[in-house]
Amino acid sequence: MSVGAAVRRVRAYGGQFLLLAVLTLVVTLLISGVPRLVNRLAEQGLRAQLNSEPAARRDISYTTSVESATSRRTAMGDAAERFDALAAEMPPPVRSAVTERWYSVETAAARVVGPDLAARNLLVDMGLRAMPDIQGASTLVEGAWPSETYVPDRPIEVALDVDVAGKLNLRAGSQLRIGNTDDKGRLTDGAPLVVTGLFRPVDRANGIWDGLPQLLRIIEPQGDGQPFVIVGVVAQSPLNKRAAEGWPIQSNWRYRLGVDRIDARELDQLIDGLQVMQRNQPTGLTLTQGADVPLRAFAAQINAVRTLLAVIAAGVLATLAGLIVLAAGLAIRRRRSEFALLRARGGGATAGARRSLAESVLVVPVAAVLGWWLGTLVPGAPDPTTPYVIGVTVLVTLALPLATLAVPAGGAGRRDLIRVRPSARRLTVEVSLLLLAGLAAVLLRRRGLTLGEVDPLLVSVPVLLAIAAAVLALRAYPWPLLLVSRLAARTRGSVAFLGTARAGRAAVAAPLVVVVLAIGTAAFCAVVAAGVDASRERAAAQIVPADAVIRGERFAPDTVDELGRLPGVRAVTRVLYQDDERFASDEVGTDAFIEQTDVLLVDGSGLDTVARESEVDLPVPAALRTAAPGSGPLPAIVSPAVAADLTKAGLDDSAFISVQGQRYEFRVAGTQDRFPLLAANTSRFVILPWQALPTRTTIPVPTSLLIAGDSLDAEALRVAGDQGQERYQRDGTVTGRERMIGVTVDTRADVRRDLGEGGANGVLAFGFVAGAAGGTVLGLLAIAFTVLAGARARGQVLSRLRTLGLSRRQWRGLLLVELTPLVAVSVLTGALVGAVLPLLLNPVLGLSAFTSGVPVRVAFEPSLVAAVLALGAVALGFAVAVEALNNRRLRLGEVLRLGEES
Repeated sequence: MSVGAAVRRVRAYGGQFLLLAVLTLVVTLLISGVPRLVNRLAEQGLRAQLNSEPAARRDISYTTSVESATSRRTAMGDAAERFDALAAEMPPPVRSAVTERWYSVETAAARVVGPDLAARNLLVDMGLRAMPDIQGASTLVEGAWPSETYVPDRPIEVALDVDVAGKLNLRAGSQLRIGNTDDKGRLTDGAPLVVTGLFRPVDRANGIWDGLPQLLRIIEPQGDGQPFVIVGVVAQSPLNKRAAEGWPIQSNWRYRLGVDRIDARELDQLIDGLQVMQRNQPTGLTLTQGADVPLRAFAAQINAVRTLLAVIAAGVLATLAGLIVLAAGLAIRRRRSEFALLRARGGGATAGARRSLAESVLVVPVAAVLGWWLGTLVPGAPDPTTPYVIGVTVLVTLALPLATLAVPAGGAGRRDLIRVRPSARRLTVEVSLLLLAGLAAVLLRRRGLTLGEVDPLLVSVPVLLAIAAAVLALRAYPWPLLLVSRLAARTRGSVAFLGTARAGRAAVAAPLVVVVLAIGTAAFCAVVAAGVDASRERAAAQIVPADAVIRGERFAPDTVDELGRLPGVRAVTRVLYQDDERFASDEVGTDAFIEQTDVLLVDGSGLDTVARESEVDLPVPAALRTAAPGSGPLPAIVSPAVAADLTKAGLDDSAFISVQGQRYEFRVAGTQDRFPLLAANTSRFVILPWQALPTRTTIPVPTSLLIAGDSLDAEALRVAGDQGQERYQRDGTVTGRERMIGVTVDTRADVRRDLGEGGANGVLAFGFVAGAAGGTVLGLLAIAFTVLAGARARGQVLSRLRTLGLSRRQWRGLLLVELTPLVAVSVLTGALVGAVLPLLLNPVLGLSAFTSGVPVRVAFEPSLVAAVLALGAVALGFAVAVEALNNRRLRLGEVLRLGEES
């Protein structure tokens, strides 16, 4: 067989080979390009998440305790030696992610006194820190840097941040003394100290300044009579001498993980490396790191989204495979007479297949290489997809030869009839397919899966279920059409009768399966996306069951009234939260020997009012909402774990719990798995009704305040909350306490936005959009194939009917009646598959990583019905348009004259 002849045949059937080439290009483009795009989106999400955290959160810090130096080496020399040794001992994934590192040696903070401090009556403690490279990270503003030359009896030279010095009335040349104090606060062994210079950092965001305590900040007093704490910079040589004299020192080594050095594809190895370091801490050192927290959160999201993408990719690629099979079958069916003539002229059984293989080799590999090359242009880190591209190219190349072998050797008969009684072989295959799909679904639910891995069972279940649903639809839909056809036969006119009769006999097995796969994938994406969105709303309502919440330490009781006077505030209620409280079996406080629990006090009616005013669906248990003061135990809502422990101890009718120093008796009035304002992973809690508390000498004070209102000003709420804390500290039963931390204000809208942004949400959104759009487009393309598969037979019938006097309007009506059942069945079956798949797969997908731990619930969405109807209308219009274009191209008169096999 000559190459020239194969080229001429490819040119002669250019449209069919172009279609096959385009499908091949799309498949290899997706295999090559989508992983790159996913990796790029994952990297962007990881960088955004890490950048939203404080930079110091990525630090891995080793510290020694504050003690006298024991090494014979100098303090700084020993620190420098261990600096490199600690880095070398890190696991390779962690070591390769480190981009910046620093070390320092410092003394414990000691009292400093001097005229400049006394002028403002300031009480100050100062720590002395030596660290390399500090001069390169700062600019000297006044004076000079401490001298590296140690001179006995010379005062300790120190440099301070210019802002820190200014707030404490210090300047270059300030004379001070530093040392320990006695129990009356008097300096006992003071050494002279002089401020030689003032510096300003070149870049305050430089990690060199993040060591604790910080050089650029003053640690304010935590209570009355407490000192300010600052850190000054000293030279290395004087610090070595002080350490040799017995001054207690502390060494610190910090290694910062670079955002650009962390590969989203290797998060598990990095997290494992951090765990190994945590377990194998060097003797005498304390390891502190917080990088694993955001990394674990992102890893959970990316694993869940990769599992979801595997399901979506399985549906899309299975649809494309079906389209390729349909394209190959359509091409060979148009050339059936050619291959029959080839056999009649003495060709072997494989002669047609060899001819098709020669033609396919000229087209498919070129299209596959082009698609792979286009995929490499997509920005992002590549995945090892070349073997998959090669495998797909081989399979698509063999599609035409295999389709040729499947062509009957004899002439073509009528293929538009479905036998009412299928063969035993076909029934066996279909029943086996249904059983296999059901068994795979059961196994997947029982076995579960490992998130982030491509599980063969996971990717096969959606495809098997879609094929099984299509088989059932094929078996079921001709029967109602037969009944409708019989009813239409009794009416006037031939359009309805002929249309329903032909629709009931249409042979559309393979095309219908492909349509169901495509529409099912699109519907699956839409349903899961709606479920995740609704679950985020519930998660936001769990975190903030109001329009806003103010969290602090303790608020004065009148803070509720003060907040109620702010503009836009409609309702306010109080909440008290305490963690790790112990149970008692009596009022005296006898330990009940039950594991500790969290305690939440809520005003039941107030919480119900705030939730209703905030339009939050929060059913407050009646036991909390209707509780009133009275004798006997308080009705409490507890978690199932607490209820089980209390029942086992015989305390479910009467137990005691401490709240802000007061012990209250309660009984179990109900159980709930979760409750608003508590973390999603909280499994032990007791909820008490605030309004029913008995009168005691001291009353509980709230730790959080829930607000319902419109256009709330977060800054005004923050100011009111801080003032409420200050009033409690000033007017409460205990005064002179340490300064409280400022309040935090969270709005439900902000929480909801944070849940939908950052992290791997970009990858998740891409999966939903690509799956829904791709499934819809491929579904329409499959419908076009379905129409084209029966276009020749319909063209002949329409040609004869037009000859018998069928009008153009009746012709359009006949076409509409014939195609409507086919399109409706395929779209509805695909939508049904897409709605059922989330119910089956949702428990194993791990999508709660995107909803702050709140389980994702997939439920019926009324909008899905409207979307299916709209898609059905579009699909029907598209099918009619394809049929009309095809009939115009074939010219119905020529179809009738040339005969059935033209």
